Amino acid sequence: MCWIQPLPIGQISGAVGNYAHLSPEIEKLTCDYLGLKPVNISTQIIQRDRIAEYMNVLAVIGSTIEKIALEIRHLQRTEVLEVEENFSKGQKGSSAMPHKRNPVVSEQMCGLARLLRSNALAALENNALWHERDISHSSVERIILPDSTILINYMLNKMIVLIENLLVYPENMKKNLELTNGLIFSQTLLLELAKKGISREKAYEIVQRNAMICWRTKQLFRDLIANDEEIIEYFSPEELEEIFSYERFTKNIDYIFQRTGL
Repeated sequence: MCWIQPLPIGQISGAVGNYAHLSPEIEKLTCDYLGLKPVNISTQIIQRDRIAEYMNVLAVIGSTIEKIALEIRHLQRTEVLEVEENFSKGQKGSSAMPHKRNPVVSEQMCGLARLLRSNALAALENNALWHERDISHSSVERIILPDSTILINYMLNKMIVLIENLLVYPENMKKNLELTNGLIFSQTLLLELAKKGISREKAYEIVQRNAMICWRTKQLFRDLIANDEEIIEYFSPEELEEIFSYERFTKNIDYIFQRTGL
């Protein structure tokens, strides 16, 4: 029998799956009683591709958790510090450096995701069996199925608590945005110049020229643009204000959240 919840199937079809000694009706009655469906075709066993798919789904969920956790680990770095795992009173960070507040849960999630992937690989290895009937898969599944199912439940619950209590630092986000002295607006300026009838190649050349000066001198990109006669003739003060506005990048955020159901 296959007892995995996403795979509610079963079989009682004999040693080679041909119902030589029990009728299909016995299988159907038994499966109905247990809330299962008879598998369409089997040998002595139910083919393990179903379990391999299930295990890979768990691994993909784990990799998504890892993706989020890895981003949090980066954003918690001292030189970034845009978000941070909640640090409860009395909690210890680094054993050697008392000032450190380590992203311990995120690091744990990244490690455990590797275990889910390795278990998924073991499930794939279980798919090919001698004569479609040997039970070399059984010893593996007794470990990987409960371990991975329990583990993904643990990881999801840990991430819920982590996200709900995540510390967010908008002031650091803005500070990091301004590290380039406004160069993040170069794409917007390029596209707006193209709308004014300048060829994209020429617009790119003009914007890049000012961008390189900004990199070298640390002058504000907007000030350089405001003093470039080749650019400023195309824009009114109001248009220039809009080009260098952060609101351009956030105006559709509510739509994105609405579309995703968050």
